[in-house]
Amino acid sequence: MILSNLEGKRVILASKSPRRQQLIQGLGIEVEIRTKEVEEDFSSELKREEVARYLAEKKANAFLEDLKEDEVVITGDTTVYLNGDILNKPEDRDDAVRMLKLLSGQTHTVITGVCLISLTRKVVLHDETDVTFRELTDEEINYYIDVHQPFDKAGSYGAQDFIGFVGIEDMHGSFYNVMGFPLHKVYSELAKF
Repeated sequence: MILSNLEGKRVILASKSPRRQQLIQGLGIEVEIRTKEVEEDFSSELKREEVARYLAEKKANAFLEDLKEDEVVITGDTTVYLNGDILNKPEDRDDAVRMLKLLSGQTHTVITGVCLISLTRKVVLHDETDVTFRELTDEEINYYIDVHQPFDKAGSYGAQDFIGFVGIEDMHGSFYNVMGFPLHKVYSELAKF
């Protein structure tokens, strides 16, 4: 294991996201996947990064009563901001089309909040990446939604999918943050546990 400070610890990724699971395995850390159902509601008073941070912490807090001394739990939540509005996961196909049409030709911000928690420590962090899409055609949007079914993705898209390949013109910040996990920050914090 690359992070020797984690020897004897059980690192738990509390995420159903196959992207987060794939990404954390790339860090060379053995993880156990364990999830709990948590209502992803939040106050409309929260601003920008506060939403992703709040939801990541809320998901982590759901593990507190069962947490063992040798465990570190990692949770995450990703939000997409466009012109001050949050684009979360789409409710259905029509909502996915609506979101992608809004993102077409625009720059938006992807914010991922992460919470790392053990019995002795809690860290809540976030990362932001600005993403610019070129103008997307209706044909591209419909193809993407029909083939890739982005209903589990904030903003209705994955940067690692077709729409990211053909649509993203510019990006400022971490690509992995857009995928849902700012690995550089997660790794740095895990090194401190």
